Amino acid sequence: MKRTLRRSAVLLAAGALALTGFATPSSAAPSGFTPVHLAATTAAQADAVAAYWTPQAMRTAIPLDDLLGAVDVTKLSRTVARGLPQVVQPTDVSPQAFPNGGSAWTGGGRVVSTAGRVFFTFQGRNASCSGNAVTSANKSTVITAGHCVKLEGAFHTNWAFVPAYNNGNAPFGTWTARATLATPQWVASEDINFDVGAAVVNTLNGQSLTDVVGAQGVAFNQPRAQNMYAFGWPAAAPYDGTRMIYCSGRTFNAFLSTGIGMTCNMTGGASGGPWFQGFSEATGTGLLNSVNSYKINLIPTWMFGPYFGTDAQNLYNTAQAS
Repeated sequence: MKRTLRRSAVLLAAGALALTGFATPSSAAPSGFTPVHLAATTAAQADAVAAYWTPQAMRTAIPLDDLLGAVDVTKLSRTVARGLPQVVQPTDVSPQAFPNGGSAWTGGGRVVSTAGRVFFTFQGRNASCSGNAVTSANKSTVITAGHCVKLEGAFHTNWAFVPAYNNGNAPFGTWTARATLATPQWVASEDINFDVGAAVVNTLNGQSLTDVVGAQGVAFNQPRAQNMYAFGWPAAAPYDGTRMIYCSGRTFNAFLSTGIGMTCNMTGGASGGPWFQGFSEATGTGLLNSVNSYKINLIPTWMFGPYFGTDAQNLYNTAQAS
């Protein structure tokens, strides 16, 4: 059976259910503990990662979803902890169609600069995802998918965030990670219900990320079934990773995980791209409340993301304090 989103297509064969791109469970992380992986922590290391991502290297990076295998989803957890609601407001056009199943974002607003493409090395190969800068105490936090920072037992190397990426161009620079993080459930067993990751990026030219590109808000423990917008840089056919694509519509409960779904035809490379509730097309701002995570092989027009509960909230708080 042909896969759709590679990292995340669910395959149904002989009554068995499998999910591409996930490793088998390992030892569990301590409850409530958010692991932090140190990356480019010195100026020399940051310069080396930034130099590594030349325009040609970015253009030829493979969508991570194209590189992965499969694992049994019966080992996934069935509950996501939910605590007190939290909303962090965004810092600081042309109307688009709603709902929309996937097309280029031709509007303006803050999302043009806060969202970007993510690049890293996975098992010796250059790969890509998507991500978004959010309001944070350190002004340096990017939210993405868990599999966009760590997969198959190891954190990715040469991790960098390129806001407003456009066909090899980095109009706001290349921001290297000094630390990458994921929920404890993702680090321990790569449980798709907790496929949430983050990066704390280094300063660039003496400036912090969100002082340069702005920041979106973020929200946790929110009601389901909302109108939302999703963004990303899909790089698998029919897309090529050169520009930002968006989807919009009413979300619904996922039926293979505890997450949420949306009608959206984005493909591999879009993983980690932001889902916004309360999104304003006029200002391009909203509250990041999920990320592109996986698709089902039999229904390629649906995209799914994790529910942002207490563990995603803890991840965000750990990242912004790093």
